[in-house]
Amino acid sequence: MFDALSKTLESFPDAQRVLLIPPDFTRFHSGAGELCEIAWKILGDKVKIVLPALGTHFPMTESEIKKMFGSMPAGLVQDHDWRNGLTELGRISSQEMSQLSGGRLDYDWPVQVNKILVEEDWDLILSIGQVVPHEVVGMANYTKNILVGTGGKEAIDKSHFLGAVSNMEKVMGRADTPVRALFNLGADKFCKNLPIVYVQTVVAADKTGAPVMRGIFIGDDEECYQKAAALAQELNILLLDRAPRKVVVYLDPEEFRSTWLGNKSIYRTRMAIADEGELIVLAPGVHCFGESEEMDLLIRKYGYHGTDMTLDLVKKYPDMSDNLSVAAHLIHGSSEGRFKIRYCPGGLSRQDIEGAGFAFGKLDEYSEIYDIKTLKEGWNTLEDGEEIFYISNPALGLWALKEKFRDGAE
Repeated sequence: MFDALSKTLESFPDAQRVLLIPPDFTRFHSGAGELCEIAWKILGDKVKIVLPALGTHFPMTESEIKKMFGSMPAGLVQDHDWRNGLTELGRISSQEMSQLSGGRLDYDWPVQVNKILVEEDWDLILSIGQVVPHEVVGMANYTKNILVGTGGKEAIDKSHFLGAVSNMEKVMGRADTPVRALFNLGADKFCKNLPIVYVQTVVAADKTGAPVMRGIFIGDDEECYQKAAALAQELNILLLDRAPRKVVVYLDPEEFRSTWLGNKSIYRTRMAIADEGELIVLAPGVHCFGESEEMDLLIRKYGYHGTDMTLDLVKKYPDMSDNLSVAAHLIHGSSEGRFKIRYCPGGLSRQDIEGAGFAFGKLDEYSEIYDIKTLKEGWNTLEDGEEIFYISNPALGLWALKEKFRDGAE
């Protein structure tokens, strides 16, 4: 990592003001925190601001900043506010949106970024992050890190809803999707004057489930993203020959505190689980649904009940049509009635979980049955003969039935 980043920075000998845009703690395993620390060690006080691409997520805590960025001064980190402090650079027209969405949507789309990117004079902006399967854009990062990670409510709402109506099974794990085309078009039309260099990592689990960086791609155009996406598709997508009837997913309490993020356990496995099967989510750190009070209230109010019901809610109720990213999240967090989802949270009650449309499980009870200390990644046969498929960190990949993933590409 040091050599790759150092060689890149040698190309900018006159850069005196540098902005770093890494992901937040929810991408702790991306290697982005370590890359930021390396950049700061090389550049010193030329690094003026570190702006985690929070999107709609909670701001990072002091302990998360320290753990993610090591010796880099915590005072460099500034919070992105997705509701305020934004600059609109331009708009993708409703005609362009209609073309990108196959005629499903006809609203225009704002290209928004945090005002720090344009109101201060930067010699270099390093956009750092991990390319990995993503439920909205297909493969995460690249232009998404800027236009969603530092974007505003309208941009996030509308782009996430585009992803939801584009059929998640045709989006997950694909490098080129309607949402990716939207982000790239926005960047090409309105961000060319920003001195952005993308640093893209690819991380995959080893045999023990531990994350290992397997590639780093650096450039100022789409080529570095496409190369990273190709490697991530090779390493982060596990295609199964048969569908497991029961999948058990563990959510690290440091990384997953809400179902907003914890539902990676659902959409990263949805294409793998058998009809009438069951997903068990061991979630000791999950204590809320949304990453803001407003989102949390909407999820509690309407719950995860699939595409048809959610689209009907959007038509009927202004609080849903005004919060399209929540509507998209409700679609992504459903099995569409195909299999049971049993959440075992550390900080939500049975009433909370069942009210949101999930089955409830007692965390201590299910943690004893499915002891993560004894489970290995993938297929396991328990002492009572039950066969399960275990995943220790859903953020590191996408699991799909081979024929279902292939059909989704058609």
